[in-house]
Amino acid sequence: MTLQYRAVFDAVVTFSNGGSLQTQGFRVDVPHADVTEHEIATIFVTACRLLMVGGVELSNVRVFAEPHLGTPGGPWDVRDRRRWVELSHVISAGMTTYPGLPAPVVTPHLTREDSRASYAEGTEFGMDVITMIGNTGTYLDSPFHRYADGTDLAGIPLERLADLPAVVVRHVGGGRRAVDAPDLENLQVAGHAVLLHTGGDRHWATPAYAEDAPFLTEAGARLLVDRGAALVGIDSVNIDDTSPASGGARPAHTLLLAAGIPIVEHLTGLADLPPTGARFTAAPPRVAAFGTFPVRAYASVPDPEPHDHTRSGGRQPAPAE
Repeated sequence: MTLQYRAVFDAVVTFSNGGSLQTQGFRVDVPHADVTEHEIATIFVTACRLLMVGGVELSNVRVFAEPHLGTPGGPWDVRDRRRWVELSHVISAGMTTYPGLPAPVVTPHLTREDSRASYAEGTEFGMDVITMIGNTGTYLDSPFHRYADGTDLAGIPLERLADLPAVVVRHVGGGRRAVDAPDLENLQVAGHAVLLHTGGDRHWATPAYAEDAPFLTEAGARLLVDRGAALVGIDSVNIDDTSPASGGARPAHTLLLAAGIPIVEHLTGLADLPPTGARFTAAPPRVAAFGTFPVRAYASVPDPEPHDHTRSGGRQPAPAE
């Protein structure tokens, strides 16, 4: 039988909006005997559903062998109680992403029929070539896209791309194209993927997609830079205003990429995410001296539905001690 482990500790939690919390002898399930204090603190914060946490200091930490009791946010919870949300458009041959840019072309390099001569009977493979511009489908802009000396796709750190806490900004309807600073003013964006849900993706693959499209204003971009957003995404044709009235200015790209904040454009499915609580990932290949490339953008969302842990002989989850 595989051993399971728990941790007991004292903790002091400070909050970014003021105040603190102290606890002694708190116990949580942990994934293994060599669990780090950072991992224990993460499980603790999740189990208690604490928000706006500024820091956690642990002391008197002890890890011991004991069957799991079902800590919310613990090993069973992280694995079982989440669902996945697809946020990318499908790339296909001939598809138009941005009007005026070339569509992807898919051609065979080795057909299945031709491959049969090289392999054992009943074994075949297909190998294909795709020719496409980096701005295809749902894609990420690195600083190199805007600045010759900016960080390229190969240099963006993973902490800017993967498993980011997400905040979704609802901006659907109302007849206003611009997402402006007042729309962002009351949101916690530091270290977050800020996802602008405009509803623009409903026109994907039609001429209307590029007409009067939603965008982020210069003031909105400046606020996100000043408050430390980790990444910014939008479900529209461009994060900037591309209408003739813009005069070719691209303030959102200019400000965000200068601050090292990646941009993901042409998202979809943001209506399926809660305002907060999702974890967002959008990672491109590590291509050197390249600024923009498609991503598989997706999010994980806590699943509120109860799971039956008795069917596999496990114990029913219990509250954290």
